[in-house]
Amino acid sequence: MRLLIYLLSCLYFFLPAYVCNMTPPLSKKAGILMSLAKPIDSGKTIGGKPILGSHKTWRGALLGIFTGMLVAFLQFYLYHFPFFKKLSLINYQTINILVFGFLICFGAVLGDLSFAFIKRRLGLKPGAAFLPFDQTNYVIGAFVISQPFLKLPLLIWIAIFISTFFLHIIVNRLGYHLGLHKAKW
Repeated sequence: MRLLIYLLSCLYFFLPAYVCNMTPPLSKKAGILMSLAKPIDSGKTIGGKPILGSHKTWRGALLGIFTGMLVAFLQFYLYHFPFFKKLSLINYQTINILVFGFLICFGAVLGDLSFAFIKRRLGLKPGAAFLPFDQTNYVIGAFVISQPFLKLPLLIWIAIFISTFFLHIIVNRLGYHLGLHKAKW
């Protein structure tokens, strides 16, 4: 039971990044903010290969960070309730919630973009399998960017990395069957 509560606490902590990562395909499917649906790399290439690809857009990056930060603010509010206070790995009242929300979400976006760059260098098309990084790239990015601010035990990040790998596969399969993703992974 303690392990389950620990895993739930890890997942709750990482919720802003999860929402940040889910926002781009949902915003694309909803067709919102089409004026921001422009490739971050502006269609440029390196060695004849896209830098990131046309599917990595300003809309996805900016909306992802924004929605993830909203979740962080919600966590800040919920921290006042005993259930959420007990579930929380960090004290949302003592950290700068704006900095926390931005760093964890910016890190998640940066991790996703970094691995898109690596995939393009390897000649992999968008949607091509790149295990385990398709499932965890945003965890790596969030860790690198936010850990200097948070200073959490490494075990928390390892638990998030492993849980995310499996959760991401489950959620993406669901998204694939709902028509939100083109790839099952």
